[in-house]
Amino acid sequence: MKMEQIVDRGSYIAIDLETTGLDPKTERIIEIGAVCVEDGEIKKEFSSLINPCRELSDHIRQLTGIDDDMLKDAPEIKDIIGELMDCCRDFPLLGHHIIFDYSFLKRAAVNCGYQFEKEGIDTLALCRTFMPENERKNLACACSFFHVEIGKNHRALSDARAAHFLYQSIRDMHFASAPALFSANPLIYRIKREQPASKKQKEVLRDLIKYHKISLTVQIDSLTRNEVSRITDKIISQYGRIAKR
Repeated sequence: MKMEQIVDRGSYIAIDLETTGLDPKTERIIEIGAVCVEDGEIKKEFSSLINPCRELSDHIRQLTGIDDDMLKDAPEIKDIIGELMDCCRDFPLLGHHIIFDYSFLKRAAVNCGYQFEKEGIDTLALCRTFMPENERKNLACACSFFHVEIGKNHRALSDARAAHFLYQSIRDMHFASAPALFSANPLIYRIKREQPASKKQKEVLRDLIKYHKISLTVQIDSLTRNEVSRITDKIISQYGRIAKR
């Protein structure tokens, strides 16, 4: 009797984030979805809203369906990052443009005192290889092209699942002809731990806000030194310094 060949369908953490914006240096995570996959099968999932300690823009509210009321009682990233690090410990990360999610995660991890060096598999890179050039390659369009059902777009757990099923679909079609393209590669994003804002920095910022009668949409006590410096410089540039009496 001829034995069937056993094919490993991949083990990884499919992950997706929703954020307040696109730049990990200035924006924050508002939702995390992670799917632990072993040999192609979902074994467990992780999902959490995250309080970014700032108000969301209208664009992000409309894009995600997440609003400020949903986040006000959610944990801050420092409260759940350890659980997420444990979830991601054993396997590479997988996602659609995975370096985006990794950059936010690594910045959060490093700022909370964790080491976070990972390999990753990028479904966007696979789509650029195996889809026609004129086809749009965002997650929703790629899933449609490969006949993968997608849940609620721009919600983290739903998009993490979609990336997993997209990867499996592309793998089924193309792994035999190009197995090397489905391997995990080191994810490179360099970040030094940022220090919390000093008492003096926060006092200066609060004085500027009060003097210029500015409404700030971020909680000052949650800011790092660099963030306070950027906001302070922006206010001074736009409104001027406090006049000496």
